[in-house]
Amino acid sequence: MHRNGLAAWAALLTGTLVGTLIGCSPGGAGQAVPVAATASAPSSGEASASAPDEEVSVDRDDALAKALKPLLPDGDARVSVAVAALDGATDGAVYDGTSAFDTASIVKVDILAALLLRAQDAGQALTPQERAYATAMIENSDNASATALWEAIGGADGLDAANQTLGLTGTRAGAGGEWGLTQTTAEDQLTLLRAVFGTESAEGTEGADSVLSEASRAYVAGLMGRIASDQRWGVSAAADSASVCALKNGWLPRSATGLWDINSVGRVSVGGKRYLVSVLSDGNTTKEAGVALVEGAAKAAVAVLTG
Repeated sequence: MHRNGLAAWAALLTGTLVGTLIGCSPGGAGQAVPVAATASAPSSGEASASAPDEEVSVDRDDALAKALKPLLPDGDARVSVAVAALDGATDGAVYDGTSAFDTASIVKVDILAALLLRAQDAGQALTPQERAYATAMIENSDNASATALWEAIGGADGLDAANQTLGLTGTRAGAGGEWGLTQTTAEDQLTLLRAVFGTESAEGTEGADSVLSEASRAYVAGLMGRIASDQRWGVSAAADSASVCALKNGWLPRSATGLWDINSVGRVSVGGKRYLVSVLSDGNTTKEAGVALVEGAAKAAVAVLTG
């Protein structure tokens, strides 16, 4: 990744950020999900209280699987989930994180990341037309804008190359211009979210090892924070009602089966802490059923880390 001249480019791009982040206004965070914990048993057979400094091991993947079990519908529907605390202080949790799913419109975040990487390599800012396409593609999920930027990044080959740079190992671009049929995993989407949102520390938000510049990350996060009001569903259901979150959803009815792909990825805030959440699903009988499954899974995932 060439970084010469990025300072000037970053100043140009940062100047394009406008607007105010939109509150998610979800139905509220879900009920706390019990987290299974195990501790070393006393050496004697008698029950005794744990010492104050005794370490407790928590299997959060197992806790997430148990929390999701009552949410899983009968039939063909599948769901895959990955969640992590943005501050990295708590282990994350994954459920079926490596199975492949159609991206539908969540790939638009990936397309924008690829576009920004190309601009960084060239030491240039996005053009006014590219910024207009990016705004429509992320905030309103405009498909024509996505197609224009898909072509600008070099189509499937360009997306695959960008994903190699971003560290997305289980994502393959859709063939024949079908960007919505890009295949991805919940774990890869969490990797992409980390590239966009970085990590948090006592000093603030940092880029961690992201190949996206600070200006690029701020640009993507800003657009994801201004999603159109009719698309503020999905992982936002796990957030506090008054919190500000950033997300991108995808929904796609498959013509061969009539079943729906419903996906949601983003950053949510609960109790003053922020979390990255990726939920993918397919085989849903209706869009509404898929949204309910994704929202329930997002609530369960965050509750595993907060409960």
